[in-house]
Amino acid sequence: MKRTEGIAHARAGLLGNPSDGYFGKIIAVSIRNFRARVVLEENAEIVIVPAAEDEERYGSLDEFVRGTFLYGYYGGVRLVKAAIKKFHDYVRSRGVTLEKTNFSLRYESDIPRQIGLAGSSAIITATLRALMDFYGVTVPKDIQPSLILSAERDELDINAGFMDRVIQVYEGCMFMDLDENLIRSQGHGRYERLDSALLPPLYLAYKPALGKVSGRVLNEIRVKVDRGDAFTIGVLKQLGALAEEGRRALLAGDRRRFSALMDENFELRRSIQTISPANQEMIAAARACGASAKYAGSGGSIIGDYRDEAMLADLKRALESLGAVVLRPVVD
Repeated sequence: MKRTEGIAHARAGLLGNPSDGYFGKIIAVSIRNFRARVVLEENAEIVIVPAAEDEERYGSLDEFVRGTFLYGYYGGVRLVKAAIKKFHDYVRSRGVTLEKTNFSLRYESDIPRQIGLAGSSAIITATLRALMDFYGVTVPKDIQPSLILSAERDELDINAGFMDRVIQVYEGCMFMDLDENLIRSQGHGRYERLDSALLPPLYLAYKPALGKVSGRVLNEIRVKVDRGDAFTIGVLKQLGALAEEGRRALLAGDRRRFSALMDENFELRRSIQTISPANQEMIAAARACGASAKYAGSGGSIIGDYRDEAMLADLKRALESLGAVVLRPVVD
């Protein structure tokens, strides 16, 4: 019996986000501490088995409301369905005939939900990988992020950018030039691998209670861009320029400058997006310890660099007192 699996990891944006949704530039890393896993097994029919956390069972009305507040009204099934449809559309557009074999699909994820670590795109990425393996079809690596993004934007109407999909496909540490002309002409940007050994020591902190739907958070910026707000558009260009400067700083071994750029990234973002008091509290606590701090994604989690083990211990004490989980991200 045929059986395949696909795995994709969490991610964190280091510089440039959220300019990835607006043809900017980004440096991001994959976070191997967390993963989404999709398993396909040959079956008489196509069956999608909901993950345990997506089962509609609750111990009480209070538990139902609490779960809906943290995770919204959507689970992983719609993500899997969108990925399957886009895979099918892609192979048909290329004239590929799939072998007539059905499957059951199970998925699981330990990526903390709705706190800006790209759990949704990880499920789609893992599904695409499992499907390619199951049917023996290869989607070119540089096209995969665009296909994954299309599943979210076109099928599910999720406001998203390229960052999550590129880093989850390529993994490690990546610089992305998402120039509009490049993407429109060839279907993808310019993606460059950076040696993760060049990065300063990083910490990641997330607060489960801050869960929210990231596409909804990013809509504030989208509305401003769509109405032609010059200040917002200018800030997004500045954010992309930070990623370009950060790439140069890493290659030159200038970790101090890279650290300062991460702080600057957050300050620029704060000028065009509402930051909740709880998120700002985490940023302030980390900076009070001497660390840099910025959003890892769209809120709920932060990332930055620290100087030494003593500072990391201070970070853990300060952030854990706010209800956050603190860890060292595994990039490679």
